[in-house]
Amino acid sequence: MKYLVTAWFWVVFLLTAPVLFTLGALLLLVTYPFDRDRRMLHWLVCGWCHWLWLHLSPGWRTRFEGKEHLPQGPCVIVVNHQSAMDILAVMGLNHPYKFVAKASLFNLPLVGWMMTLLAYVPIVRGSSSAMHQLLDPCRKWLRRGMPVLIFPEGTYATGGQRLPFKRGAFQLALEEHVPVVPIVVEGTTELLDGDGPWMNARASMRVRVLPALPPESLGQDAAELAERVRTLYERTLAVGR
Repeated sequence: MKYLVTAWFWVVFLLTAPVLFTLGALLLLVTYPFDRDRRMLHWLVCGWCHWLWLHLSPGWRTRFEGKEHLPQGPCVIVVNHQSAMDILAVMGLNHPYKFVAKASLFNLPLVGWMMTLLAYVPIVRGSSSAMHQLLDPCRKWLRRGMPVLIFPEGTYATGGQRLPFKRGAFQLALEEHVPVVPIVVEGTTELLDGDGPWMNARASMRVRVLPALPPESLGQDAAELAERVRTLYERTLAVGR
């Protein structure tokens, strides 16, 4: 069954991705004079990617909890990372943000081109300038009132393991004095086998938005804040089992 589901996903993706890119480019052209933050384009892409691609199998389900915790203004959204499907799951929140992603993704046909149109933030992992690549453009977006979304682990480990949280997202929140919003994603590893390409016919996914941590509660040290938030994730995931 997983071979049929995988084939179905990639057929639909290859047929519809060019349509999404064309519609997105046209929408950006029309709306850019009054929507420089590209919120309308983000809304189109999130709806398309989550509600079409992440629901192609009738056995794929996503449950959302705590959407009311998402602030209306600028914030740093941090999400645990376990699968390449995590971002598609989070897109179902239908909330504005600029996504921080590894630079190589921006080179992919259609997907990378759309990420460039959306003005998401590329970062080269492990480079000496990685922190500036993260902080400088994210500061700009936060000061424009736009949330930024970061996977603080940077990548995901196999076997359901969780990696240490890097301090960049938390340093950004401290310097810009904005809330940190933890989001816990579960179940995406049920959908995708490891790095793929095989997809299972059934997957039960859950996206939980935890209460925002206000600026005055963050402390002064980014590394300590990163470890505190990681501990919060550990407790939340343990209770959710």
